[in-house]
Amino acid sequence: MSELMKADQWVYVFIHGPEGDAQILGQQDEEANVSFIPVFLKKDEALMNLNLLARDKSQKYEVQAIMYEDLAARAAEQGVMIFVLNDSGKIIEKISTE
Repeated sequence: MSELMKADQWVYVFIHGPEGDAQILGQQDEEANVSFIPVFLKKDEALMNLNLLARDKSQKYEVQAIMYEDLAARAAEQGVMIFVLNDSGKIIEKISTE
């Protein structure tokens, strides 16, 4: 459960891949051995942090809004956590989707 998020709240994630097969950009915390989806509360915060995320630079990425409850369901299916990041890329909340 999240302290910051409401089920019907819009959040921002990075999407990549061809249309019809687009995927949400995930990350790996090597130290904790945890896979997660980086999430931002504002679109401009996401845009400021793209260069801080590990990604395939040959692909095009775009910021898209998604309802938190939809994202949480997708993360749970994949067995990954959700990390809410602020405008400087610092983690402000770690959310388990188990």
